Amino acid sequence: MSLHRFLENAVCEWMKVKGPQSDIVFSSRVRIARNLAGMPFPTLSTASRAEEVVRMVHDVWKEKSDLPSLEGATFVRMSELSPFEKRVLVEKHLISPQLAEESPNGAVLLSQDESVSIMINEEDHIRIQCLFPGLQLEKAWKMASQLDDWLETHFTFAFDDQCGYLTSCPTNLGTGIRASVMVHLPALAMTQQLPRLFPVITQVGLAVRGIYGEGSEALGQLYQISNQVTLGQSEEEIIDKLQGVVLQIIEHELNARKRILNQSTLELEDRVHRSYGILAHSRIMDSKEAMQRLSDVRLGVDLNLIKEVSAGVMNELMVLIQPGFLQQYAGQRLDPEERDVRRAKLIRERLLLENNRRPSSDV
Repeated sequence: MSLHRFLENAVCEWMKVKGPQSDIVFSSRVRIARNLAGMPFPTLSTASRAEEVVRMVHDVWKEKSDLPSLEGATFVRMSELSPFEKRVLVEKHLISPQLAEESPNGAVLLSQDESVSIMINEEDHIRIQCLFPGLQLEKAWKMASQLDDWLETHFTFAFDDQCGYLTSCPTNLGTGIRASVMVHLPALAMTQQLPRLFPVITQVGLAVRGIYGEGSEALGQLYQISNQVTLGQSEEEIIDKLQGVVLQIIEHELNARKRILNQSTLELEDRVHRSYGILAHSRIMDSKEAMQRLSDVRLGVDLNLIKEVSAGVMNELMVLIQPGFLQQYAGQRLDPEERDVRRAKLIRERLLLENNRRPSSDV
């Protein structure tokens, strides 16, 4: 398969669209956890009861879905997917690692543009997730709420008057909502402000995690910031609080970028162009170095120091170089050394494809 054809099928449609504040905020996500009343939670369920939940959700979607957001959606069982395919869905943030690795009776309902995914039999019976580019928490919440309302017309959810919606993990009790943004903070990292900033964020009830959520590593200066508390606050309060904190983080990052650009222009130009050159010519590259080089170049693009490539291509590559995508593109299992070679090759090919597409006056 050619790289061009692979890209057409691999990259989510929503990832190709530029969103508000997208020079710093890559994506906004809202996730809602729900469980069906009278059914054992997935952590305690049997295979037959888990299959019953899958069938119930599938039937409601197939027979009664009239939501525009689910038009052309696809229902996929985890048992139908190869390990590569599951890994790709994780790397695209469409399913959780737990659903991919620990839920043989799980499934996911994916919208056509993949901005909506409804996971079934993960930690909870139903997890609604809505993803949008840039800072669009309110839009993500509105769509997730519509899907929640639609499901609640067909199912009775486990609910307690004092605790709110009941979930497998106590940290999700109450509203069951987790809102998060993926932010790119290279200038704050360069100016060594992150060690002071992150404790302040946690003090106001938010969490800072890596690119795949809890327990994952922050690569390429990408961080996921989300609410920690779901009980005792309304959904709107959770969204507003996260939005306010993210706007402050954006301001700090922009100020740090201006300071670096004004005080260390030559050093910054050398760093971003050196990373671009390494990406364009390397033959072997591990994921950690690749993410850092891509982060450097993305910063250079945002500051108009690099014109050879677009920010969208950098976003694509941050996903495409992950292990699942590399093996899916190769069509075979690759050991770590083979992935490093394949990763470098894919980056070279993608940058060359982009250069060939651009008018000669832009190069």
